[in-house]
Amino acid sequence: MIVSLNPATGAELARFEVHTPAEVDAALSAAVAAQADWARVPITERVELLRSMARALRAGKARYGELITQEMGKPLPEAEAEVEKCAWNCDFYADQAPVFLADEATESNAAESAVVFDPLGVVLAIMPWNYPFWQFFRFAAPAFAAGNGAILKHANNVPQCALAVEEVMREAGCPEGLFRTLLIDSSSVGGLIADDRIAAVTLTGSTEVGMIVASQAGKALKKQVLELGGSDPFIVLADADIAAAAATAVKARFINVGQSCINAKRFIVEDSVADAFAEAFCAGVAKLKMGDPMERDTNIGPMARGNLRDTLHDQVERSVKAGAVLKLGGKPAEGPGYFYPATVLDHVAPDMAAACEETFGPAAAIIRVRDADEAIMRANATEFGLGAALWTADVARGKQLARRIEAGAVFINGMTASDPRLPFGGIKKSGYGRELGVYGIREFVNIKTVWIGPAKA
Repeated sequence: MIVSLNPATGAELARFEVHTPAEVDAALSAAVAAQADWARVPITERVELLRSMARALRAGKARYGELITQEMGKPLPEAEAEVEKCAWNCDFYADQAPVFLADEATESNAAESAVVFDPLGVVLAIMPWNYPFWQFFRFAAPAFAAGNGAILKHANNVPQCALAVEEVMREAGCPEGLFRTLLIDSSSVGGLIADDRIAAVTLTGSTEVGMIVASQAGKALKKQVLELGGSDPFIVLADADIAAAAATAVKARFINVGQSCINAKRFIVEDSVADAFAEAFCAGVAKLKMGDPMERDTNIGPMARGNLRDTLHDQVERSVKAGAVLKLGGKPAEGPGYFYPATVLDHVAPDMAAACEETFGPAAAIIRVRDADEAIMRANATEFGLGAALWTADVARGKQLARRIEAGAVFINGMTASDPRLPFGGIKKSGYGRELGVYGIREFVNIKTVWIGPAKA
């Protein structure tokens, strides 16, 4: 049984029986058959499905936004923005997929040669709860445009969102069988990965789960894209616009109730401006309103699950015990739901929990450093390498420093964000492979060389 709970109240919303082995088997067989037909549809026609997906998402934005908020707790305006971003992604790939996947002529000793991009087959998408629509659709739009099919295994605390995704695809006119949501236990995923009908795997989730999936997919010799954990640094140098950096830092840390792999988590600030940054940052954080996520002026809703809140609070307490200065928050809210206030820790040392572990929730760690060189060293002193932000008035210097930061993306004078036009992914224990942009659409294709010799007379 899969149960959906409202994290703002703890009340049960719905419960669902898991799909039986026979239902799973039928879904896989149907997906393989549908994908074989879909692969033969010209890409100029396939992208019309993406345009229909965008229309269906926008038509249901209010309803889907409410469902996201009810099931995982993010503030309603953010949930609606998530649905809109999914639609934008579909529109982007509808326009660009024919360009990204066009045959590429190459030079060789042949009369003619080219690189072509063929679909791989049916891709298993293992998706998390924190962006229950975006995480799927950022994969799905390019995957379907490229001619693949998909099976979705979503996080089990968002089963209604998982079924709503299937509703969107159905309303968009997705060919029967090409896509299916499966409600199954996590223990069943290994069998899916090993099944010959699954051609590749994409996962967004924790590093620990990523290691398991990578091992299972590697044993089956199947392509994987893994977008895993992060402990993104937000570097503020002495010449930065402190007011702008602090204002952006508030959003960078606390959007989605701090529950994102690319939330800024470690605020690494040069000593000479650290007091000014901490004061401005705390002033902005203090204005955030915690409360009912269905109210449009709420900034901090509940965390998605009680155990996540417990883990975050333990990290905060261990950091304070080790010498961090608690500036704001730091105690779970009383009453129903999984609320935790926006929390700021200052004078955090590199070996404290808030600095060396991934903090997945509304808690920020300010780390003070001597200079830019130490800032880069501290930024890289992590097992993760997803995103990073760097604030400086000297953009030329910022570009040079960005090359020294070990991350899949560096945003200078801005906050790390995913964008359909830009490749997204990490290094080290943040995973491998890329989503979005031209590189994302080419992850789940066979990059095939076609060589044609000279015709004989």
